[in-house]
Amino acid sequence: MDRISLVVPCFNEQDNIIPLYNAILEVFSDIPATFELMFVDDGSKDRTFDNIQDLHEKDDRVKCISFSRNFGKEAALFAGIRNVTGDCTVILDADLQHPPLLIKEMYRLWKEGYEVVEGIKRNRGKESVIHGLFTKLFYRMISHAVKIDMANSSDYKLLDRKVTEELGKLKERNTFFRALSFWVGFKKISVYYEVADRASGISKWSTSSLMKYAIKNVICFSYMPLHIISIVGIIFVLIAIGIGVDAILSYFRNNAASGFPTIVFLLLIGFGGCLISLGIIGIYIAQIYDEVKKRPQYIIGKRIG
Repeated sequence: MDRISLVVPCFNEQDNIIPLYNAILEVFSDIPATFELMFVDDGSKDRTFDNIQDLHEKDDRVKCISFSRNFGKEAALFAGIRNVTGDCTVILDADLQHPPLLIKEMYRLWKEGYEVVEGIKRNRGKESVIHGLFTKLFYRMISHAVKIDMANSSDYKLLDRKVTEELGKLKERNTFFRALSFWVGFKKISVYYEVADRASGISKWSTSSLMKYAIKNVICFSYMPLHIISIVGIIFVLIAIGIGVDAILSYFRNNAASGFPTIVFLLLIGFGGCLISLGIIGIYIAQIYDEVKKRPQYIIGKRIG
């Protein structure tokens, strides 16, 4: 019989653990497969770990990896896929916005030979107008940078065992799961779902955290900002040449401009461009520094199961 692993990263999700577990039980009553439910507690400050431990005492299919502190969702995802044993693995959130019922369709497609079943949102559920605009900007920017349509993607996926094994071999500390699951290749298909309301609690994704996430992952997975620096440099050179030609022509026409407003303007623009460029290069250097130190992506403090 097939064995399906479920990886659930969670941070302060104490009220969602039991509802998710009950939903999983209902789904697998109609699936001819066994399962293991692997929670990854990302340094929660509430009773998330305690509630998972209580579940494990009743059902040994429930397991947990608990980090020593908060390392972020990316670290939790990779910790999960490196510690499961199923023939395929489903990644889903703890808040029930990823409807567990979709696992039935994912499993069916996996049995047909698809190795990556990608969950795609039909809508974004309830969110503020400002947050929605920033989200669209985020997906547009990051899709253009990594050359992958990230708007039609989510962390809700089913991955064949061979896919999780390849992802688990990756050595980088700063990862971008959505893009890397595309990068490894394999046979893909998409399924669509409606985003449900959170069962409990509040979203961990504010507008500012979404923008930080976008910048971090563009830097991790793309060289586009460095190419932008080169383009900006070329634009400045062309402007300088144009102004130089205009100054020479004005001189011979005895119509040269008095004062230095143009020079001051160019100096300010040039210095600003240089500082921005140095900042972008500095971020890349900081990423390299993080990787060279070879600190672990996460530290496991406790295990259950």
